[in-house]
Amino acid sequence: MTQTTNKLFDDFAKLMTEAAGAAEGVRRETETVIKGQAEKFLRDMNVVTREDFEAVREMAQKARQENEALAARIAALEAAIAKPKTV
Repeated sequence: MTQTTNKLFDDFAKLMTEAAGAAEGVRRETETVIKGQAEKFLRDMNVVTREDFEAVREMAQKARQENEALAARIAALEAAIAKPKTV
């Protein structure tokens, strides 16, 4: 009787292992399909990628710094022009 019980448990364990493997496969397949659909949705919505966003952000920061430097230079030139020249 103990061998029958062990065989039953062995068969049950084997069945559960196979079911867990199948469930993992279904999970991976579902995840792949959902990820593909999400990427397609974002592409269709013309959402920018993180890389594109970061590149544009860096360009904007550089332009802002250049504008600030030019504004300071213009202010200095205007101040120099406004001073009366003594000859």
